Amino acid sequence: MSKKSIFGLLIALVIPVACYLWLKSASDTAVIMPRHYLLDTVIEQVVNGKQKTDSIWHKTKNIELVNQLGDTVHLYDQQGKIIILDLFFTSCGSICPKLTNNMSKLQQSFTRGGDIRKKVDTSIVQFMSISVDPNRDSVPVLRAYANKTGVIADNWWLLTGNRDSIYKFAFEELKVDQFSQEPISPDFVHTSRFILIDKKMQIRGYYNGLDSASLLKLAKDVGYLMLEKDNTKKNKIFQDIIDLSWLWLVIALLVSSFVYYFNTKFNKKQSINKK
Repeated sequence: MSKKSIFGLLIALVIPVACYLWLKSASDTAVIMPRHYLLDTVIEQVVNGKQKTDSIWHKTKNIELVNQLGDTVHLYDQQGKIIILDLFFTSCGSICPKLTNNMSKLQQSFTRGGDIRKKVDTSIVQFMSISVDPNRDSVPVLRAYANKTGVIADNWWLLTGNRDSIYKFAFEELKVDQFSQEPISPDFVHTSRFILIDKKMQIRGYYNGLDSASLLKLAKDVGYLMLEKDNTKKNKIFQDIIDLSWLWLVIALLVSSFVYYFNTKFNKKQSINKK
């Protein structure tokens, strides 16, 4: 076999194998997006002759509340934003002060340049703290609490409203009783969970609001969700390529085998003609 033939054979073999290994490595190190939590139903249908299964994830229903400024607001006012939400009450002497302090740190991490004295970036995340003692947590009480704890109202609402609506929202929409480490009484919702809601109003995570490692993961997951909408289609195409990369390797080996076979046959024929 000539040197050129050997070189061509190596190129035909090495490049596809290298591409396969690169794609496999990229797949192994790909970012894992925050998972969905609440599944409504699964739809099975036939598309182009293939069975396809789609998961329909629960969309958190709207709720009307009043914030510390006295404004009537709705959950759906924040369409297009990522929401970090917790449940608290102003007279709490146990976990609530620390939850508020940690929420404040999260808010600060999303200010421009990380400086709380600078304008808060309200385009990314909306923070919500819903009172589970709304009969006592009136608007003036929430406003005083916000002033005392340094809550920046630009993108952080302390919320009160109808008690029955709040408890129905907590149990039926947020499912806090299912994902809380603490036992929760149906008569009083008290949990350390921070809840992450994406731009589609679907729950993407429950985090321990008292644990620094859990809060760090929450901040990272917010970053991942910020990229999710623009990268969904690209990631699907990339994953499709990865899924077929084994076929590339098989094709490369077949091509290399054919090249080797015909090249060997040609060289033998050349040797016979020379004789």
